[in-house]
Amino acid sequence: MSKILFVEDDVDFRTKYAGQLRDAGFTVVEAEGETSAGELLQKDKFDLAIVDLVMENADGGFTLCYHIKKMNPEMPTILITAINNEMELRFSIESKSEQSWIKADAMLNKPMRFEQLLSEVKRLLGCEETPAHH
Repeated sequence: MSKILFVEDDVDFRTKYAGQLRDAGFTVVEAEGETSAGELLQKDKFDLAIVDLVMENADGGFTLCYHIKKMNPEMPTILITAINNEMELRFSIESKSEQSWIKADAMLNKPMRFEQLLSEVKRLLGCEETPAHH
């Protein structure tokens, strides 16, 4: 069973999506920010991380993704952000120049449908089928 680190400072958002991922058969460990996520990453192994962009620091998600890739280059990361909707700041991981500094494998804009998140998680973990419940 795949283990996901879900880093998000919005408790309602994190609880909702983490619960849905658990219902879909994943093990989910929640963290409310970069600091707690960093501590969890020191202690535990994860198959994938879902990271909010703006947390304790405005660019906290970028920093955390960078550290995750430094520790474990194989671990896929999904960056979630409301920034593209709230501000005129637009960036994507489609362009090669931005891929070099945005260390995320996928990027989703909030609000998002759970199906969007689930399909990215499955794609990055290489499990197209829903994990079977035991």
